Amino acid sequence: MKLDPQDIQSGGLVDEAALTELLASINQAEREYARTQGSVRLTIASKQQGAAQLEPLILAGHRLFGENRVQEAVSKWPDLKSRFPDIELRLIGPLQTNKTAAALALFDVIETLDRPSLAESFSKELARSSRRPIFYVQVNTGDEQQKAGVSPARVDEFIKLSRDNYGLDVRGLMCIPPATEQASPHFALLAQIAERNGIYELSMGMSSDYKLAIQLGATTVRIGSALFGARKARNLI
Repeated sequence: MKLDPQDIQSGGLVDEAALTELLASINQAEREYARTQGSVRLTIASKQQGAAQLEPLILAGHRLFGENRVQEAVSKWPDLKSRFPDIELRLIGPLQTNKTAAALALFDVIETLDRPSLAESFSKELARSSRRPIFYVQVNTGDEQQKAGVSPARVDEFIKLSRDNYGLDVRGLMCIPPATEQASPHFALLAQIAERNGIYELSMGMSSDYKLAIQLGATTVRIGSALFGARKARNLI
């Protein structure tokens, strides 16, 4: 059966076959778009999934996961990472500066670096820690007022500031295209920004557009709903 993001599961439990099928779909896209086999990694977006849902995927051999919130990640990942120390955990949601210490202690990659105050906060925490995470700059490719990320007009300056002034290991870029626009121009823009800044890692593409992202240069795709089904709405009040 061919995996389609529209045919998402609704029960929240994912078996090994579903993961295998998704990985095969990513590999097929690599072949179709002349990408090197294995050059695109799958970040399983595990927001709102408990350890019971995640452990079967880990036992099946998957090691790359992404979380949106520090507090939620702290509630489930320390135990899982202690039992499976080769897990790579990425922060893929916005971060408040008062949570940089907690994020530094748990995450291996921070994909949402997006403002000088956050870069400064991480720089100070790194001076007190032996951990050395990798950073991605989140780019607000659509310049949406309600969305986190650096404006494309200021991103070159911010990358240089983060590297040179704050000593952060910036290796990648991340974006979330506007929901009402075609994703391809935004993916192409992110790739252009990466090229002129000597950056080779691009986190872009989710359940609905990951194949397009692979075509346009993604090195990681962030997929949750195509595996777990549509997430329940959260009360944010």
